Amino acid sequence: MRGADGEGRNSVWLAGQGLVVDAFDVASLGVAKARKLAGEKGVSVNFSVSDCDAYPWPQDSYDGVAAIFVQFADPAMRERLFANILRCLKPGGTLVLQGYTPKQLDYKTGGPPQVTHLYTEALLRQAFADLEVIELREYEAELTEGDHHRGRSALIGLVARRR
Repeated sequence: MRGADGEGRNSVWLAGQGLVVDAFDVASLGVAKARKLAGEKGVSVNFSVSDCDAYPWPQDSYDGVAAIFVQFADPAMRERLFANILRCLKPGGTLVLQGYTPKQLDYKTGGPPQVTHLYTEALLRQAFADLEVIELREYEAELTEGDHHRGRSALIGLVARRR
């Protein structure tokens, strides 16, 4: 599994499920916190400090990619990021993506304040048209995931498999 990881909640949880996990984040402080969390939980994660453009995305290498709230990316960066995700998935590999929809601007409980950074079903269907969509749905839920994702939220989730 691979993803921009923040303070490691997702990568450490995945490693705790027995998966081999590569994770990166642009913030060295976040990666340090993630390493500490992994140590506390007794799991191993291959952590790196990198941005999305500089990180190596080896072709056909990963059984899964988790992209959870990677909405820091403006449309141009998002296009490059999504292309890298597609390239690194093995045939049969699974993408799990969660993000905010434009309705999130009403809630202000996390996520970017720019509508251009938010996801819609149409945007995700177009970006991942080459994948088999297993599930794609918009929904609302109460989040308590760290300091920046807390409260009623307008979400979108995608599970898709590379053909």
